[in-house]
Amino acid sequence: MTVSYTTLISVANLARLLATPADVRLFDCTSDLMNPALGPQQFEVAHIPGATHASLDQHLSAHGGSVAAGTAACGGRHPLPTREAFARWLGSVGVSNTTQVVVVDRNGVNYAGRLWWMLKWCGHEAVAVLDGGLQAWTAAGHPVATGAAPEVHTPRSFSLAPPLVTLIDTATVVERLGQPDQTVLDARGAPRFRGEVEPLDPIAGHIPGALNRPFPTNLDDQGLFKPAAQLRQEFDALLAGRDPATVVHHCGSGVSAVPNVLAMELAGLGRQALYAGSWSDWSNTPGLPVERG
Repeated sequence: MTVSYTTLISVANLARLLATPADVRLFDCTSDLMNPALGPQQFEVAHIPGATHASLDQHLSAHGGSVAAGTAACGGRHPLPTREAFARWLGSVGVSNTTQVVVVDRNGVNYAGRLWWMLKWCGHEAVAVLDGGLQAWTAAGHPVATGAAPEVHTPRSFSLAPPLVTLIDTATVVERLGQPDQTVLDARGAPRFRGEVEPLDPIAGHIPGALNRPFPTNLDDQGLFKPAAQLRQEFDALLAGRDPATVVHHCGSGVSAVPNVLAMELAGLGRQALYAGSWSDWSNTPGLPVERG
């Protein structure tokens, strides 16, 4: 019986999977927000053999696109491409509707989570994050490859299916602001959430009423996701009686919020909505309220 990995995959299970003739595609999403050129450079220094680099800027965002023009699915600093455009890219790099996809980075799931979510958004359930990232792979003694991976892939057909995740826009967040059917959860670091610093966006602060859970909180000292029971306890304490189904995840630009989406699913709390435009879209929309502290 074929096993489909849909949330996490361990290093041991990935090694076993890669040793079989299974239809597997491995993507390394290593990136750096402040230095976009660093991700490809780090990939060339070391990556899991057979991996393809998936660039946040080139492949997982639609820079220059807009919702109004139909060339992006949301606003913000890293707007999502349309599902149709993303599906074409998936097919071009050898992903079909039967492919088991595994995503990895060396950034605490910050960027691998983006590709995990986008595949779910395209209706593809068989995608998993490598728990512990590249660091866990090398710590287990597995080999790495160097240099740029070949960019030639046998094109395959990838057909869109109904989304398995929910994408929320700014207008919807505004409409539900302060209502019991929406709990905004911000994954940015505490100083940015409080409005003490803002290195990327025009206004400091957070969406009024939002809760804060910095995305690295989900990992233990080894960079692995905490046990499900511990994650459940921590989210229950943060939500303080709020219905987990009301949570809308966001961050700066819709990237680092995804580890919280994954962590809540691991905790048995369901798969909540993502406000992908996030603070970068909110803070660039005139007239929206801002809270600090």
